[in-house]
Amino acid sequence: MATTLEIINGISQVLANSYDGALDESGEPVKIGLRREEGNPLIDSRIMDGFGAYISGDRLHIKYHSEIPLKEVHSNGFEGEMESMVEKVKSFLQKEFKKVTKSSLTLSDPSEVDVLVEYISRIRCSVKVHKCFKIGGLPVEPEKEVDPAFEKFTALGGLK
Repeated sequence: MATTLEIINGISQVLANSYDGALDESGEPVKIGLRREEGNPLIDSRIMDGFGAYISGDRLHIKYHSEIPLKEVHSNGFEGEMESMVEKVKSFLQKEFKKVTKSSLTLSDPSEVDVLVEYISRIRCSVKVHKCFKIGGLPVEPEKEVDPAFEKFTALGGLK
């Protein structure tokens, strides 16, 4: 069983290896599943998107950002498409975590996806997506006993 520090270091290493233009061991570009990887970068217009992650307690928060045409926001299934992008990032993190640490990363699904669309111009808008996952395998810290003197102090009103 991995310690909390080993899990955090593994996730940190995966995020460090996933910047735009990163290459894998064989010299091929790292494929995450983002929109910027589609098409030919020399002749197609560059798509701005990316992701980030941070850990808070026993939760892994994945954030995805993209600039998309306004007509895509009004299409059917937009929120589902944004959730699938976060799922692609999640599966990439799990796959690369297994490569880096030789152990698996379990992420359960405790929250819904939050999609924030911000108007930039009449043509495009900014989309920010956030989803939280519970990290499995983190050792649970035992609850600490409360000092009886502290309980008495708070029962009397504490500092006033």
